[in-house]
Amino acid sequence: MRRRRTIPRRLRRGISIRQIAPNAVTAMALCFGLTGVRYALTGVWEMAVGCVILAGVLDGLDGRIARMLKGESRFGAELDSLSDNIAFGVAPALILYLWSLQYMPKFGWVIALAHALMCALRLARFNAQIDTDDQPHKSAGFLTGVPAPTGAGLAFVPLYCWFVTDQPIFREWYVVAPWTAFVAFLMISNIATYSWRALRIRRSVRLEAIAVAGLLAAMLLTIPWLTLLAISAFYVVLIPFGMMSYRKARIAAA
Repeated sequence: MRRRRTIPRRLRRGISIRQIAPNAVTAMALCFGLTGVRYALTGVWEMAVGCVILAGVLDGLDGRIARMLKGESRFGAELDSLSDNIAFGVAPALILYLWSLQYMPKFGWVIALAHALMCALRLARFNAQIDTDDQPHKSAGFLTGVPAPTGAGLAFVPLYCWFVTDQPIFREWYVVAPWTAFVAFLMISNIATYSWRALRIRRSVRLEAIAVAGLLAAMLLTIPWLTLLAISAFYVVLIPFGMMSYRKARIAAA
């Protein structure tokens, strides 16, 4: 029987596509985030917000693609962090400033900077603790603070309201500034928030959950801003429940 000849690893040319695919998706997310700023500069606000939301979708896919293809790398982790900082920190801050905060006397730019800065600090904290064993929130299946993509989506709530109602009050700086500062605080806070691991659905309602997910996708395509507003409100309502669930988990572990 003829033996199959194998090529030594050092003689193989090129790299596997599985090493490129996750990083390519991450780069796409970064480009979509910055493209949102480009649309904001021309006053096309729906496209500006839509680009950042699409960047969030891609950000949710790149890690899963990397794990599925077994293409995780230190380079990919660093690129993902830089992409998140630009797409969900810098881009939303500039969009909010151009849309509303520039009309705030003296402190409008400071509020916009607060969002970008808190996003960067959150990502830095995450990177610094990634190899730390003592992470109470992570060990219990929770996150520390609001994730960067979620923070960007929540920061756009005044824009969602403006899109849905066309009421000028939602564009006023005295509405946008406090909300932006509140979301920035949520990103840097130490409160426990739900992660996908912490959410559990009973087996008896799994078909209903699948149906809701399908209808939600259809709603995002037909009435995107109202749907995003509802999702944001639901997430904010879940925050105190996440804190209580984490406390119960800690008590049970103790």
